[in-house]
Amino acid sequence: MRSKTFTTVGSLHPVLFFVVVYVVALFFSIFICSSLFYSCNASKAKIGIQQGKTIEKQMELPVSIANR
Repeated sequence: MRSKTFTTVGSLHPVLFFVVVYVVALFFSIFICSSLFYSCNASKAKIGIQQGKTIEKQMELPVSIANR
């Protein structure tokens, strides 16, 4: 009778799976935390300038509506 042999990659499959899950979770947590950090520490002047630009864009009317 032959004894069952397992390959090294096969036996490390659970370990490799959790390493990959950990790396993906770490990447997303860094992305989310940096986004929150930059949004909380944004200066009010930059926020006002950005909001002013969006308001100006929203107030522009297409030429066909403005000529009626």
